[in-house]
Amino acid sequence: MPTTPPTDDSTPQSSGPEGDGDREARAKPQSLEALRRRLRGLIALESPEALQRFADALSKDSRQGAQSLVKSVLRRLAKGEAERDRLKGLFALRRSLFEQGWQLIAGVDEVGVGPLAGPVVAAAVILPAEVELPGINDSKKLNRATREKLDLEIRQQAVAISVGEVAHQEIDHMNIFRASLEAMRRAVSGLDPAPDYCLVDARTIPSDPGETLPYQQQALIHGDAIDGSIAAASIVAKVHRDRLMLELDTRYPGYGFARHMGYGTAFHLEALERKGACPIHRRSFAPVSAAIKKTARR
Repeated sequence: MPTTPPTDDSTPQSSGPEGDGDREARAKPQSLEALRRRLRGLIALESPEALQRFADALSKDSRQGAQSLVKSVLRRLAKGEAERDRLKGLFALRRSLFEQGWQLIAGVDEVGVGPLAGPVVAAAVILPAEVELPGINDSKKLNRATREKLDLEIRQQAVAISVGEVAHQEIDHMNIFRASLEAMRRAVSGLDPAPDYCLVDARTIPSDPGETLPYQQQALIHGDAIDGSIAAASIVAKVHRDRLMLELDTRYPGYGFARHMGYGTAFHLEALERKGACPIHRRSFAPVSAAIKKTARR
């Protein structure tokens, strides 16, 4: 019967007494259930080193169940290493900018360009040189619970956060492209301390005529998927706007804003045709203007 040498808490221990007179009990391996309990405890510690020691020791146990545990631990370790590499890549550009002497680097992103109702929202986030944001990603790739958890962690760690909004009336006046740029400009302008460098998702923030912006900026295509600072801004902007739309859903019931956040889903389009536009709908968007014309003919 295979034995499991005792080392530390991460090593599967024999369950028998350690007296010299009972070698058989001392050599008896732990039950699979006991090993699973120990593994759950090690997972809770979030220590890759402890998990590796556990797997190394358990690899000497020839039982099929024990080997299945080893494989599951190795898969978890590989997944964790891949995630650490992904996070390192997300912040690689920022590290390079720090090395060049930039100190206050903001990520900037917007959300809400496509909806038929509500504001377009942008966020600007300055993170410190060292951050702990496991799981951070483009907000579109995360579920609501994960976004809200990360939003809280970003707010706890950030040097500065600012949110800029452009309301539906302004969108109708200036068009959605210009409105999204204005939301970004407002977000960056609200940062305290002010940034010296901005990483912007696929946009260049414009200056007013004759004005020179007090920061450098770089536009990154798909920036929220390839840069951690922009990903943080996308999460903050998305969580902020979703909460606004939940509030607006109670003010203007029947359109389903809490479900689709103003996007043109089948439910929203049907409600728009049946009820007509409400005050927060964007009149310059074709489905809304068509619904207004149809309502007027009734």
